[in-house]
Amino acid sequence: MNSFQVANELAPLPLSPEFILPEAKRPQLSEVTSLDSIPIIDLSDHSCNDGNPSSSLVVQKISQACEEYGFFLIVNHGIPEQVCTKIITAINDLFNLPSEQISQLYTADHTKNIKLCNYYLHVEGGEKVKMWSECFSHSWYPTQDIINFLPQNIGTQYGEAFSEYAKEIDSLVRRVLGLISIGLGVEEDCLLKILGDQPRLRAQANFYPACPDPELTLGLPVHTDFNALTVVLQSQVSGLQVIKDGKWITVPAIPNAFVINLGDQIQVLSNGRFRSVHHRAVANKMCERMSMAMFYGPGRDTIIGPIDDLIDEEHPPRYRKYCFSEFLEEFFKQEGKWRMVKEVFELPY
Repeated sequence: MNSFQVANELAPLPLSPEFILPEAKRPQLSEVTSLDSIPIIDLSDHSCNDGNPSSSLVVQKISQACEEYGFFLIVNHGIPEQVCTKIITAINDLFNLPSEQISQLYTADHTKNIKLCNYYLHVEGGEKVKMWSECFSHSWYPTQDIINFLPQNIGTQYGEAFSEYAKEIDSLVRRVLGLISIGLGVEEDCLLKILGDQPRLRAQANFYPACPDPELTLGLPVHTDFNALTVVLQSQVSGLQVIKDGKWITVPAIPNAFVINLGDQIQVLSNGRFRSVHHRAVANKMCERMSMAMFYGPGRDTIIGPIDDLIDEEHPPRYRKYCFSEFLEEFFKQEGKWRMVKEVFELPY
């Protein structure tokens, strides 16, 4: 699966062996619970109990979601619906371009800035099993036009849609990080200051073709996000699942809603109070699915560790301080596995 024509080439046929997982690693879709869901938070609700922003209902709900789920959905966020529709349409058009136009972007080199890639899992015997998806990954810039960074043969539609989208997401990320900071009991700009003036910004457009047998494969492997915060826009097909209390729950695909996912750096900075949890994407037999994930994290030279104001005798540090480049090195070292990266930096507790 190294072209954007996977939907047409693969979906009508039996699932190719290169995508079939060993039985123990299959998604067991019949066991996914529909009795629980991640919280849905209305950002337009500014009600406070006493006029103090830290006691607002939104902050309380976000803090609870960060502690219990590590995920939440936001609605009434202020980003125009047409901006969201435009980027999903652009992703669909991108992944339906003739393969010869973008095949040169396909690479397994994670250091490439602009790349088309497949994810995979290592299984017993050293075999690699491909995931049922393709991902287009690149940097993003809130104040720059990305069209200048994309290959000309991709065209301008994606670049124009993305540049508009990135500006909106930058404002949203800053707003959400402020609410999370307040929920931690620190200054509103605390997390933004720690992550720095030159954060690591990556975007990943995900395409999941209709799959002949979703029970045998995964769209994306089980993982946590290694950055600080992820904002995900889904097309109108669900596929994202989050683990809670040992069970997988489905994240609903709500029109014009964003999934907010805490990354490993937030768990470390919060000294373990807020959670970065394992999640995955599953395939769909009837429909193709698309999503856009926007990642916001520290720069390579940023020092990360539990926020000093959250440490006292009752709450000793649970993680050692590290340079984010060290975290990245460990992350890529565990490629193809069920990654447990932040656990490497834990202190005896």
